[in-house]
Amino acid sequence: KEGNQAYRKMLLTSMSAMVAETATFPIDITKTRLQLFRTQSSHLPSPNAFRVASDIFQRQGLSGLYQGLSPAIIRHLFYTPLRILSYEHLRLAVPSDSLSAKALVGGISGVFAQVVASPADLVKVRMQADSRLVGEGLPPRYKGIIDALSKIVRMEGFWGLWRGVFPNSQRAFLVNMGELACYDHAKRFIVGNQVCGDNIYAHTLASIMSGLSATTLSCPADVVKTRMMNQSAGKDTKFL
Repeated sequence: KEGNQAYRKMLLTSMSAMVAETATFPIDITKTRLQLFRTQSSHLPSPNAFRVASDIFQRQGLSGLYQGLSPAIIRHLFYTPLRILSYEHLRLAVPSDSLSAKALVGGISGVFAQVVASPADLVKVRMQADSRLVGEGLPPRYKGIIDALSKIVRMEGFWGLWRGVFPNSQRAFLVNMGELACYDHAKRFIVGNQVCGDNIYAHTLASIMSGLSATTLSCPADVVKTRMMNQSAGKDTKFL
């Protein structure tokens, strides 16, 4: 019975993460393009999120804002259930209920899940980066997930699938340290101080607080991992 509940929880967390990923993917691809931006001259205007998103939409239409969605969804088949279930089991094994203990457990859970899901994240970043080439009428590096995986293994070796795994793991540690621990702690604070009951409002407030803290903590590592993952065989695709 407990095993069935665990499988059900894994299925529900994966489905929830895939729906959330699909809904927010245009923001994610805009973020990736901003992180990969390079300027050759000081007089070139710096991009902003609205300009980047508008450029993608004008050049490629709505589908351009979803370039790389398939590997992102596959990533969540592994990453989300692994980090959630790992956090729940490790949290029970740790005697302390302090915020620092929860943060450490959350970070470790995130690293474990990210190492497993890193190849899918790598393909997602590179397919998102390729959207710029497609928008300029150039052929993309990869035709799809299978083509990307086979080319990466052939050109960069099997361990090339884990390019950028160290900054990616650092990002996952910081994200989950801020997200899981903050969510857990924030929800208890909200309910304990009777801001509202243990209902959808408490979950929403805790989610907002955890999301903001996770993004703030992980942003520097996120930029590093995105640029490293976009490098192919030692060469970086520049975004000008």
